[in-house]
Amino acid sequence: MKEPGFGVYVHWPFCAAKCPYCDFNSHVRHKGVDQGRYLAAFRREIAHMASLAPGRKVASVFFGGGTPSLMTPETVGGILEAIGAAWEVEPDAEITLEANPTSVEAERFRGYRAAGVNRVSLGVQALNAQDLANLGRMHTVEEALAAVELAMSIFPRASFDLIYARPGQSPAAWRKELASAIERAPEHLSLYQLTIEEGTPFHALYRAGKLQTPDEETSRALWDVTQETTERAGMPAYEISNHARPGAESRHNLVYWRYGEYAGVGPGAHGRLLVNDLRRELSTERNPELWAAAVEADGHGLVVDEPLSVEAQADEFLLMGLRLAEGIDLARFHRLSGRRLDPRRIDDLTMDGMVERVGRDRLRVTREGFPVLDAVVADLAG
Repeated sequence: MKEPGFGVYVHWPFCAAKCPYCDFNSHVRHKGVDQGRYLAAFRREIAHMASLAPGRKVASVFFGGGTPSLMTPETVGGILEAIGAAWEVEPDAEITLEANPTSVEAERFRGYRAAGVNRVSLGVQALNAQDLANLGRMHTVEEALAAVELAMSIFPRASFDLIYARPGQSPAAWRKELASAIERAPEHLSLYQLTIEEGTPFHALYRAGKLQTPDEETSRALWDVTQETTERAGMPAYEISNHARPGAESRHNLVYWRYGEYAGVGPGAHGRLLVNDLRRELSTERNPELWAAAVEADGHGLVVDEPLSVEAQADEFLLMGLRLAEGIDLARFHRLSGRRLDPRRIDDLTMDGMVERVGRDRLRVTREGFPVLDAVVADLAG
């Protein structure tokens, strides 16, 4: 298994509209966004992060949001230049940008490629017109498919997202939709079960009884369809919600799941950096205007910068690493935590078919265990 590497996450917090299921740190600004001001702030915060973690080699950069495809290619290029000035960037570094597949945003694809982006992740979310409308998406099915095709012609690597377990969705309908997606998928799919997040419009509708999600039996059937269909197509899950052809996994997300080191810049970004041999938790101000003002005053927008306890690191390592089909290195867990996982708990979960050992040194969750991953992790961490 490769080392996780060092990544940089760039959070662009602005959206044209807020989707009713979304609880990410995203904001709508109808009067527009001063991209010059934000680019200057990104440059300063990147320099600050490099002062905390100098000498790193950047293996991946990820522009997330929000909607990064609302950035101009010049803004993206300026941020990448700042990262290159702060750290050494590996020649084959993965540079990913999340994009909405509207025709307007797709027109910027060539500009992003010229700026240095070599992988795009498209928020398609559904290949059904009514469901796209229900999810608050601003593109049509036709626009989405055209954007996927265009992305494949411009970027060396591409992925797109779909949400399933949508209201009224049957396993048969999902099987057909997923098969259609796989026909068009270049190499990677992110397939997320719809979750009702507190504080979102969907949560209010759900509590009022106006939004019905699939019951437990149907949700499990939808999960099984997802695994069977992608495996048969040669795109098995390498992480609980991410599927790829061999070698096409998201390198940036593997930095997180393999518990690597990463800098987070921008409003509401999170990071994990080794500072003086201590792993630190870092997060920035969520409000974009307050973040920009803080960076202009102090050189950064950090509101949390504190060392992680040994217990917290062990918990994070389990929570992240057991999401992966490859599982975790038990010796690394011991080095991080100073303790070993309880062999009786491992044996009990193995007997129940939830986990399995891989050789002497690795532990992974089974396909049966993934639908109840949180419970499995809690049992092991116990």
